[in-house]
Amino acid sequence: MNVLGIDIGGTGIKGAPVDTERGELLADRCRIETPQPSKPEAVAEVVDELVEFFDWKGPIGCTFPAIVHHGIMKSAANVDKSWIGVNGVELFQKRTNRPFRILNDGDAAGLAEMKFGAGKDRPASTGGDSDVVILLTFGTGIGSAIFVNGHLLPNSELGHLILHDMHAEHYAASRIRKEEKLSWQEWGKRVNEYLHLVEFYFSPDLIIIGGGVSKKYEKFMPYIDVEAEVVPAQLRNEAGIVGAAIAAAALETA
Repeated sequence: MNVLGIDIGGTGIKGAPVDTERGELLADRCRIETPQPSKPEAVAEVVDELVEFFDWKGPIGCTFPAIVHHGIMKSAANVDKSWIGVNGVELFQKRTNRPFRILNDGDAAGLAEMKFGAGKDRPASTGGDSDVVILLTFGTGIGSAIFVNGHLLPNSELGHLILHDMHAEHYAASRIRKEEKLSWQEWGKRVNEYLHLVEFYFSPDLIIIGGGVSKKYEKFMPYIDVEAEVVPAQLRNEAGIVGAAIAAAALETA
């Protein structure tokens, strides 16, 4: 099934048509800067631009950097606070006249990696225990997805775990590395602290590192020493787009 996937982030909004059976983009992705301030109507306008750019007539899957419960935004860490309480599905469908599915951005990336990437073919269980896979995306913030025996626990938002008296994403996101001009070693040690915290709470068997930094995995991996297996995401920055499309395709075929 072909579905348009759109990935809304704090700095950019990206989209491309996706073959959801193969997990491949059917065209080069189009990226537009996230409007500032990123209020609902302004973001909806950019989403409509992407729909028109691809002349898309069918279903659309869309990520959002927040807790998304039945299409309603329950938080807004890296976008304008006016999003809280907004029904994003209704907003985008009214703007584009297309069917939409919206989900948390980390969850979307996780779905893509579990179906086509680093989490593919994970066992249903290991030695009688649950198999736990956690995907963490490092970008403007830290997105997350938790899978237990292949089943998603939605809206985990592990970037908001508290580390050094602050939300962890304000200490270890990729944005922080750039803003504070941290070396890869300095940043890698921060990521390691964060991964130890995640490991303490959730005992994952596999941690998948996603976001743009997955392309530079070798620069910070030497500073990671958690017990869980840690691997880079395979779909990298396309994971959100692909995962959003997968979620929308599942809704259409249900």
